[in-house]
Amino acid sequence: METLNLAGAEFAPEMTYLNTASSGLLPARTVTAMHTAVAAAATGRPTDMFADVEASRASFARIAGVPASRVAAGASVAVFTGLIAASLPAGAEVLVAEGDFSSVVNPFVVRGDIEVRSAPLESLADAVRPGTALVAVSSVQSADGRIADLTAIRAAARAHGARTLVDVSQSAGWLPVDAAGNDYTVAVAFKWLTCPRGVGFLVVPDDLGGLTPVFAGWVAGEEPWDSCYGPVAELAHSARRFDESPSLFSYAGARQSLALIEEIGPEKVRHHDVALADRFRAGLDRIGQPVLAAPGSAIVSAPGLGHRRDELGRAGVELSDRAGNLRAAFHLYNSAADVDRLLDVLAG
Repeated sequence: METLNLAGAEFAPEMTYLNTASSGLLPARTVTAMHTAVAAAATGRPTDMFADVEASRASFARIAGVPASRVAAGASVAVFTGLIAASLPAGAEVLVAEGDFSSVVNPFVVRGDIEVRSAPLESLADAVRPGTALVAVSSVQSADGRIADLTAIRAAARAHGARTLVDVSQSAGWLPVDAAGNDYTVAVAFKWLTCPRGVGFLVVPDDLGGLTPVFAGWVAGEEPWDSCYGPVAELAHSARRFDESPSLFSYAGARQSLALIEEIGPEKVRHHDVALADRFRAGLDRIGQPVLAAPGSAIVSAPGLGHRRDELGRAGVELSDRAGNLRAAFHLYNSAADVDRLLDVLAG
């Protein structure tokens, strides 16, 4: 399994980089776009980076399988989750997966006047009950790569009149996204979508999901440049009413990164990434090292090996220590040689 040809022209890692679950590498086209935007700002030359925001919104919408009118642009999963939490009535019940990423959980906890209940990921659908208002879950678990059964979770939520919130930060870019099947979808884009930090998205229903735009500023106006002073007279009729004021230099780069993911196609990336992850799982099995079960995932977590992260880093292999487990994440700029290098170092 060799590096994908198109990706090979865009990335030049100087080490064995297996840490995309923390932060993806930036493509060359993205770096160039950001350099150009920064240089323009330094000289005062006018550039329309808001056009980059709209291009990024449209690109993510295509990746997520929804109209761009359903996509809000921002920077943070926690902020968008907080927006949803703020819109829930007092006493509402939110169901989350045990040990899920804090940005999907904590905004509900800090409300103080709603009930947050957790259940194991594998039985989350069975835990939905009458009175559950929202099920919030990551499509792929950050800690160990387990993939949520979104089909079952959505069906259970519908059966009990609950909405669904799915964080696709650890899947968008390698695992095809069906945001149309969720009520709300959130993601940061600096991982598998290879964007700069400061880029994130929220997908809402066509009816805007009953959300109150509590942090709406001038960019949330139907006519933003006519909404700079005093109350915004008319909020955007689309999900743009939930936009955060954008990190424009990041979006100048994100436009290029998202275009690259579209050009390759998430399904092709999935095949590549999972094949490398399976190669690593097989190698761990050969040396007698157990792995946390996450079949079909691009993330592999090896229990008890987290303490070796610094040693691996000194050997030029970059990955993560999560809860004492060694977490490897394989993406489009990785190759079979990267997997073998990691196994060689682990084997001493």
